[in-house]
Amino acid sequence: MALYNLSVLDALDTARMQWYHVTAILIAGMGFFSDAYDLFCISTVSKLLGRLYYYDPSSRHPGKLPPTVNNFVVGVALVGTLIGQLVFGFLGDKLGRKKVYGITLILMAICSICSGLSFGYSPKAVMVTLCFFRFWLGFGIGGDYPLSATIMAEYANKKTRGAFIAAVFAMQGVGIIFAGLVSMIVSSIFLSEYGGPKFRENHILSTEPEADYVWRIVLMLGALPALLTYYWRMKMPETGRYTALIEGNATQAAIDMAHVLDIEIPADQDRLSQFKAANDYPLLSRTFLERHGRHLIGTMSTWFFLDTAYYSQHLTQKDIFPAMGLTQADVDVSALREMFETSRAMFVVALLGTFPGYWFTVFFIETIGRFFIQLVGFFMMSIFLLIMGIKYDYLKERENNWIFAALYGLTFFFANFGPNSTTFVLPAELFPTRMRSTCHALSAASGKAGAIIAAFVLQNYAMNAGAIIAAFVLQNYAMNVNQIKHIMVFVALTSMFGFCCTFLVTETKGRSLEEISGEDGAQKETNPATKLRMAPRTLGLLSI
Repeated sequence: MALYNLSVLDALDTARMQWYHVTAILIAGMGFFSDAYDLFCISTVSKLLGRLYYYDPSSRHPGKLPPTVNNFVVGVALVGTLIGQLVFGFLGDKLGRKKVYGITLILMAICSICSGLSFGYSPKAVMVTLCFFRFWLGFGIGGDYPLSATIMAEYANKKTRGAFIAAVFAMQGVGIIFAGLVSMIVSSIFLSEYGGPKFRENHILSTEPEADYVWRIVLMLGALPALLTYYWRMKMPETGRYTALIEGNATQAAIDMAHVLDIEIPADQDRLSQFKAANDYPLLSRTFLERHGRHLIGTMSTWFFLDTAYYSQHLTQKDIFPAMGLTQADVDVSALREMFETSRAMFVVALLGTFPGYWFTVFFIETIGRFFIQLVGFFMMSIFLLIMGIKYDYLKERENNWIFAALYGLTFFFANFGPNSTTFVLPAELFPTRMRSTCHALSAASGKAGAIIAAFVLQNYAMNAGAIIAAFVLQNYAMNVNQIKHIMVFVALTSMFGFCCTFLVTETKGRSLEEISGEDGAQKETNPATKLRMAPRTLGLLSI
């Protein structure tokens, strides 16, 4: 039984779904649309950058970014994202969710435009400038993770909270689709104008002069959704939970939320001191460790293993697509044609595999539960990745391309109808209000650490690590397989680690944020029979 809960919190938990919730999802979700577009559009233009700035006329190869340069161009935004998550997550708890919410969008918009305007007197200078602006672009993107999740969690009612948070994150899938679609349209426009059949026949290894405009336009278009959303973000009031529980102003919280929910809410200012006194412990304390330490380890580890796998798949798409028969070899097409085919393949995979998974989570998270969705997602990812790794030589044969494409699409489907969504939802629900944004930031930053490993380490060294692990685990597994096979086996194992770490978190559906975190002062249940009734009805496992 809750001892300290306030009327404003009860009102938020029991509020009926209304139009304001929908607008909050759209406003927060457009930030994730921009995030995904900015992070993933680089995959569609990275090969084009190689052909523009690293073409050697004496070679029969069309030009390619050196591995180190490619890693920095693709991965530097992830480094910025990790740092931005930690900084903005901390500021979200100290200064307020709303005060720093608009800064992230402005930073993203400015740096998207500047990325497209990257300049320099040499190819190296252009790449350095591009990496500089993409780092700060990632820094702004990082702030969106903890702030959007926290704001949506604190606005939602307890019956639909998971679906609302998942819907915000699902806009990432829309952003990935648009990254492929916009890249495809822009390259197609210039291809039809300047790269007709005669050009492609005579200049297979050449790069169209107009290609330098294409990658810049694609990157700069990422500023549009961020700019369009800024005004509406600034119109949102501070969350009632922050105003009451952190600022200590229950009266103002009741006024703000009464306006939002269109109901009357008592202030309960006199009960607020009891609530705050019962939860007065810092993040770095024994009390936090005892109450929430296991959950924080669980959210950080599962997000780490998920992003190691997820970004490895995305960052190696441009190399996997030819094996799947979705694109032609770079020596057979002009630069813009190669970009068009890569973007088209990314669009198709995202539309048929990635996008549906996000929305399956939205529709089923409140019935199936976060715990079970995450377990099944990790497990199915492991199975499909292991099959693709072991049978890679068979699957890449032309007559088996459709099987390869189906397995690859299913991997993304279960990543998104699985841990890619639930690792975003759970940290927004498990932790106390005073440190919710910070704990979500720590979990998200752990994930980005995994993504950075995928970008900077895995693609260069996984062929050795993967071979060793594969040989150890699979005994007679061939040691002379290529890099993509090793990466898939390696990533399958990381997904299985994520499956195991999921047992460190607990089911949160149907409960208020204060009940989940223990902030409401409710007595802990000690009756084993009652514990069994409260456990997730998934695989017969008890809640941890």
